[in-house]
Amino acid sequence: MHETLADLYACPRCDNAPLTVSDAGLACSACKAEYPLLDGMPWLFAEPDAAFGEWRNRLHFAVQKLSHEVARLTAEEKDKSLHSLTARRIQRYRKSLDSHRRKLSRLLAPVELGSHSGNVETYLALRTRLPVDQGLNTYYPNIHRDWAWGEDENAASLRQIEAVLQDDAELGDVLVLGAGAGRLAYDIHMTLDCRRTVAFDFNPMLMLVARAVTGGDSLPMYEFPIAPRSLEDDAVLRQLQAPEPVRDGFHLVLGDALRPPFRPAAFDTIVTPWLIDIVTDDLGVFARRLNRLLREDGRWLNFGSLAFHSAKRAGQYSPEETKNIVAESGFSDPYVAEATIPYMCSPASRHGRQEHTFSFSACKEKDVDAPPRHKALPDWLVTGKEAVPLAQAFRAQQMTTQVYAFIMSLIDGKRSIEDMARIFEKQQLMTREEAVPAIKSFLTRMFDDANRQSGY
Repeated sequence: MHETLADLYACPRCDNAPLTVSDAGLACSACKAEYPLLDGMPWLFAEPDAAFGEWRNRLHFAVQKLSHEVARLTAEEKDKSLHSLTARRIQRYRKSLDSHRRKLSRLLAPVELGSHSGNVETYLALRTRLPVDQGLNTYYPNIHRDWAWGEDENAASLRQIEAVLQDDAELGDVLVLGAGAGRLAYDIHMTLDCRRTVAFDFNPMLMLVARAVTGGDSLPMYEFPIAPRSLEDDAVLRQLQAPEPVRDGFHLVLGDALRPPFRPAAFDTIVTPWLIDIVTDDLGVFARRLNRLLREDGRWLNFGSLAFHSAKRAGQYSPEETKNIVAESGFSDPYVAEATIPYMCSPASRHGRQEHTFSFSACKEKDVDAPPRHKALPDWLVTGKEAVPLAQAFRAQQMTTQVYAFIMSLIDGKRSIEDMARIFEKQQLMTREEAVPAIKSFLTRMFDDANRQSGY
């Protein structure tokens, strides 16, 4: 099926088009990069081998965490003082978690591509890197909302897209950037007038789920609610499935939204669900990237929150600033619709919320200068030849690291906190009165980290 998108693709490494398409994947004749398939889905990262290597490492880590948690629960079960209901709950949860571990391993089996390996040098050379805060399980609860219990939430999301369309528009070729497990992309393709829909994301777990369920499979997966409603709700086996198999013209592609592997003017419509406020690009830069991908009179549909994650206060844009920035990036003045909708309100959980969404539609009015290629890493880190900047954060970390390393060196199974504080005073690092709370604070964090339960 990836061959039917050949007219849309461009090399994410050098921007050359077209790519050569074969049963094995895609290839660039200009830079000689080869892009494999993951269970039939194009793997279009700028450095495909390194991305495979990193996701494979994250897979191994996720499975190991599950194995350790199962072992810890097995040890808890042996406590004879447990209440009978507690013992029953722990046993049930342990069995569910072990079953989940096996199901997750089977689902992610395609990521175990032994012929592909990556290393840090390739990321450095191309300045690409997977977000450190995004793991395989980062959006795991969303797949249950998308394909098990979330019909009300899914319908509310689609209504927001329809609200900003204002008419029975022909959407043409549609790109859904940050599609996650694919439900909104599926609903758009099945409900609205689309020729082809490309659901695009960088997370292989979410995309493998989307591939299975949109193809008509029923996928059994456990949900682990944050705050279970009852004893039986802490691990709920769900059947993930679509209302019906997706119609022709629906495609799943993996890659980085900041290095999109598509030609200029490839799409009639771009949808960004819950995305513009979490990407590392400034909104103005990201808007220009989207402008480049749209055809003349193409349309940008946005849906989600406005909780910009920029470390700089200036980058945490208000709705008014967002509208102006979009209009200044070659688009018409956005038409906005706001609504309060349920968000992640699982029937098995006491934890859920109402989210006030900010949706808009803006048409491309003119071309703008393409922004520079996205760089996830600075020059001094890539080349290794420039001075490492002595940023304030580095200064603070220097002192913190030295103090923590010294505390760790004092732990011998014999010294108390008071003993360590006296050594701090003797070394003229701190007074004893200052050292005691500092040491306690550090060791408390260490204790909490050691005992913190994993979340799923």
